[in-house]
Amino acid sequence: MHDPIVPLFPGLPGGPELLIVLFVLVLLFGANKIPKLARSTGQAMGEFKRGREEIEEELQEGADPSGEEAPTSATEETAEASTEPEQSS
Repeated sequence: MHDPIVPLFPGLPGGPELLIVLFVLVLLFGANKIPKLARSTGQAMGEFKRGREEIEEELQEGADPSGEEAPTSATEETAEASTEPEQSS
């Protein structure tokens, strides 16, 4: 019993197919627009990566059991201020 080899990624194009796709892209967009398209795609990917890193940092800060005291909320601060004796001048 011999099992046939199953390709890991059956739908990915190989060398000749990539050349055809590249040729079609040049025909559709023109040779001068492809670098602009690649640049804007790279900028979008960079912005997405920065946003993802910021969210990950915020999640890490929220889940970090470092033992630091959490900042007091505004209601606790006003309650403390109202219990302190007022100084008259």
